[in-house]
Amino acid sequence: MKKIHFRWVIVILIVFLIYIFTPGYIKVALVHFLPGIEDYHIFENREIKVAKPIPWHIAKDYMQDDLTPIERDTLEHYQSVAYLIIQDDSLIYEEYWEGYSQHTLSNSFSAAKSVVGLLIGAAIQDGFIKNVNQAVADFIPEYRNCHNNTLTIKDLLTMSSGLNWKESYRNPFSLTTQAYYGDNINQLVLDLTVIEKPGKKFKYLSGNTQLLAILLKNATGKTLSEYASEKLWQALGAENTALWSLDKKEGDEKAYCCLNSNARDFARIAKVILNKGKINGIQIIPEQYIEESITAASYLKHYKSNEPVDFYGYQWWIVKHNGQLIPYARGILGQYIFVLREQNAIVVRLGHKRSPNKINHHPSEIYTYLTAAKRVLKARNR
Repeated sequence: MKKIHFRWVIVILIVFLIYIFTPGYIKVALVHFLPGIEDYHIFENREIKVAKPIPWHIAKDYMQDDLTPIERDTLEHYQSVAYLIIQDDSLIYEEYWEGYSQHTLSNSFSAAKSVVGLLIGAAIQDGFIKNVNQAVADFIPEYRNCHNNTLTIKDLLTMSSGLNWKESYRNPFSLTTQAYYGDNINQLVLDLTVIEKPGKKFKYLSGNTQLLAILLKNATGKTLSEYASEKLWQALGAENTALWSLDKKEGDEKAYCCLNSNARDFARIAKVILNKGKINGIQIIPEQYIEESITAASYLKHYKSNEPVDFYGYQWWIVKHNGQLIPYARGILGQYIFVLREQNAIVVRLGHKRSPNKINHHPSEIYTYLTAAKRVLKARNR
């Protein structure tokens, strides 16, 4: 009996020691297990403030077309919480699930990368940055070394930095997990080293976007949220204050993810692309930069297949759908903001899941979302 009790004491002691010496971010990760679209509740956040809201117009034929059974089945299978279609600044179709509404906040996950990409363009327009070929070391002193001093802003934008960041979503000890649940996100990327020649190979690394955020902060003297508020949320007439999750209280934004807003306000990001960087008659982002952002960086080769990159620009994905090139922002749980330039339309889908299967580097279910939107748009324009 005494031996049994002694063994339990040893087990409890071992568990206690493991807990004591386990890094804090792993403890948080184990408590919350998998990331979710309402994780802003467990993080500190910084507000992205609004000014004078400009609501979307409601089209005369709003909600006069319905989804087909296949379209609805796909949206519900992947646990959608929002799906909307906008054309010519008017809401055409809008549906919510699970009690979500036009005001409910949801995590953007990596769709935030496209927002950071736009803010780099705004900083160029404002004169804080000369151009995309400027050295990262001009803004981040830690990169003024023999390994990192050739890295350019364009290399970060196009995911071709050659940095030694490990992108892993399933490993609790990975840099990605530490970035999401840890409390010193910027130091993670300041410690990175270029190990492959930049500007040659496409390799998707969230650390690239986090570096862009540090660069923006150093260039503008403003937090990422402050600059996003000024250049996007207020300029675009967003209706609801958004939240950008931080690594700790008064800390730094998790720039590569974690911009929390709703479908209607996320749609405004696409409006910047549709308007070629001009908002309310003012050029917020250079038109050339916008075009480069949504043009595939085909001079790059994919790090695995060695095929030309025909699917990514400056933090924007590009999908070919029925002969049309469609730029879009995307997050890991199926957060999508599509820009249909030919139709002057925007499609937003938010939810809990996306397909694990890819077609030409794109989650397979997005083709259904786009087909549904085009069908609705075509029907109203007959």
